Amino acid sequence: MKGVVIKNTGSWYSVLTDDGSIVECKIKGNFRLKGIRSTNPVAVGDNVTIILNQEGTAFISSIEDRRNYIIRKSSNLSKQSHIIAANIDLALLVVTVNHPQTSTTFIDRFIATAEAYNIPVVLAFNKSDILSADDLETQKMMINLYECIGYKCVEISALEGKGIAQLTELLKDKITLFSGNSGVGKSTLLNNLIPDANLRTADISYAHNTGTHTTTFSEMLPLPFGGWAIDTPGIKGFGTFNMEPEEICSYFKEIFKMSENCRFNNCTHTHEPGCAVVEAVENHYISLSRYNSYLSMLNDKDESKYRESY
Repeated sequence: MKGVVIKNTGSWYSVLTDDGSIVECKIKGNFRLKGIRSTNPVAVGDNVTIILNQEGTAFISSIEDRRNYIIRKSSNLSKQSHIIAANIDLALLVVTVNHPQTSTTFIDRFIATAEAYNIPVVLAFNKSDILSADDLETQKMMINLYECIGYKCVEISALEGKGIAQLTELLKDKITLFSGNSGVGKSTLLNNLIPDANLRTADISYAHNTGTHTTTFSEMLPLPFGGWAIDTPGIKGFGTFNMEPEEICSYFKEIFKMSENCRFNNCTHTHEPGCAVVEAVENHYISLSRYNSYLSMLNDKDESKYRESY
């Protein structure tokens, strides 16, 4: 029997089968013996084959090839990955310039990972209803930065419903991954888009300007206007996984374009003479924040770095 994984609680997987039923499944131990360097060999969005047993539960016996996925370095185990979700049409990164603050480095790392697997990204700038004048100006500059690179940006207020209609058009009939730091309002946004979702929300810590985890597992939720939303736990840092240094440039659109003018084909854009990228940064054609994000990803081979907040 075939189906798609719609929920992963860590030990159990809910599979929506082709006949419309939901079957609770476990995985056979040999999944962990196939060289899959992942803390979760089966992810939400995976198309799987299951074998039913007499108790009404089942085992996942095989996974179909994924067309894409979003992956990050595991925060618990060195040299292992955590697959956030698979078979995605769109990645919606919910960000906030304050309450809490989403760093541009986190945004750039997420975007670069999506670029590596050809997943389009939309940035949803949330909480515009509670931002100060200075914060709104910062948000305007960030939106201008990412739109100039080529990424769609939407200003929203999940609490007040601002921008929801525009977002609905972007999400319609797609499988969309919802991601972002804890506290940025993913659950509030999903409650707005899916009125009967009743997802738990929590206030942020104003003492530390950080969010509280309210989603503890990944789950696919049907959108009433067509498509699916993959709700995921909030994440603090985004350690990139399995990226070779010479590949990273190609995941930064503007850096890759400018690199065509470098003197050396194997330029790392760090110290070489005749580097068009460094020159473009100095002349403000490439954002310093984006360049610094690129440099930080080059340093991800440092195995202690994945434990840090980005």
